[in-house]
Amino acid sequence: MKPQKTQVPLRGPASCLQEENMVVHPIEPVYDEHSEVLILGSFPSVKSREEGFFYGHPQNRFWKVIAAVCGEPVPGTVEEKRSLLLRNHIAVWDVIRSCDITGSSDASIRNVTPNDLRRILDAAPIRAIYVNGKTAERYYKKYIEKTLGIPAACLPSTSPANAAWSAEKLVGEWGKVLHNVL
Repeated sequence: MKPQKTQVPLRGPASCLQEENMVVHPIEPVYDEHSEVLILGSFPSVKSREEGFFYGHPQNRFWKVIAAVCGEPVPGTVEEKRSLLLRNHIAVWDVIRSCDITGSSDASIRNVTPNDLRRILDAAPIRAIYVNGKTAERYYKKYIEKTLGIPAACLPSTSPANAAWSAEKLVGEWGKVLHNVL
């Protein structure tokens, strides 16, 4: 099914238009019956959607952070990434199932439909839910928290846009939190 497109004005002159697409989340969640921690992003970037797996942009520090926290080498392939998560009892998905979005811009997200996290929670003994950054936190609180009745703790974003946090600082913060539950 071809995504619906609309023209939306961005900042600047009215002639400066960019296409906004309705996109359905194309990536299946990663989890199994041993997953104890659920980490949620907001919505996959264009690079992740092209790669067909989470945190596909090479500048996103998610895989470096998770590998360091788990004391393992940084995975390169999708299968290595999936194995790293499952070996360490980590489930990964995103808050948003579908939305209108321009490129990878979180600021452009509109018309959100959330993912149904029961799919994971009914199949795995999840002890804690974390969101990767403020955008995921905002959409989790707005669309999911009241329905589930389970709060999510916000970890600092691994996105390259979060330049205030170095990789070392991210590893320290994520490690403090995740070591308490893993």
